[in-house]
Amino acid sequence: MAMWLIPLAATLVAGVFAVMLARQFLARRGQAQLLWAIAMGMFAVASAAVTIGVASGWTTRLYGIYWALGAVLNVAFLAGGELVLLFRKPWVRWAVWLVLIFATAFTAAVVSGAQMSTEALAVQLPRGIKVLGDGTPAHRLAQQVAYPAYAILLLGTLWSAWKMRGRPELRDRFVGTLLIALGATIVAAGAAFAATGVLAGFIGTLVAGICLMFWGFLRASRPIVVPDAAPVVSEPASAEPKA
Repeated sequence: MAMWLIPLAATLVAGVFAVMLARQFLARRGQAQLLWAIAMGMFAVASAAVTIGVASGWTTRLYGIYWALGAVLNVAFLAGGELVLLFRKPWVRWAVWLVLIFATAFTAAVVSGAQMSTEALAVQLPRGIKVLGDGTPAHRLAQQVAYPAYAILLLGTLWSAWKMRGRPELRDRFVGTLLIALGATIVAAGAAFAATGVLAGFIGTLVAGICLMFWGFLRASRPIVVPDAAPVVSEPASAEPKA
C-alpha cells in the first residue's frame, strides 16, 4: 500500500468534517461551528500537503503550508471554538477572534520568512527541527501556539463532558465529546512521530485521530431525546393513611 494514501484519507475525512461544520454554522450561526470548520479546513489542507510531500517530494512552500496550518494553527482554532462554546459572552467571542487573527498573521509572517533547509526536505517526513532549525522562531511556533491551545481544548472538552455526566438524554453528546478529546490527543501524540521522522506512526495517528474526532462529532450531533416522564401511579384506596 502506498504510504501517501493514509494522509489522503485524513484529508478526505477532514474535508467532509469541515463541510458539515460549515453547514451547521449556516443553519445556527454558531461561532464555535465556524471556528471548528476553519480548523478542519486547515487540517484538510495540511494533510493534503503531507500527501503530496510523501508521494512526490517536499518543497519549501509545501512544508510551510503543512507547518503553519497543521503543526501550529488548526489546534488553536479548535481551542478557540471550545472557549466560545463554554463562555457564551460577546467579549469572549471578540477576544478569541482577535487572538486567532493575530496568531494567524504572526504565524504566516514567521513561516514565510523562515530559512528552510532543502537537504532536510529530501526525505518522506522532514523533521521540523532539521528543516527550520532548532530554536528558530518558526520552529518555536508549535510550542508557543499549538501546545497551549491543545491544553485549552483538552480541558474544555473534558469539562463539557463532566457537566453532561449522569444525564441520559445527553449520553450521545457525552460520549461524542470524549471521542473528540481522545481523537485530538491522538493527533497531538503524532507530533512525537513527526519530531523523530517516523512516517508510519505520524500518518497513522493523523488518520486515526481525525476519524475519532469525526465519529465524536457525529455522535454528539444526534438529536437529544428526553425520556418520557414516568406515569403517576395513584395509591390504592386501601392504602394506609399517612401520618
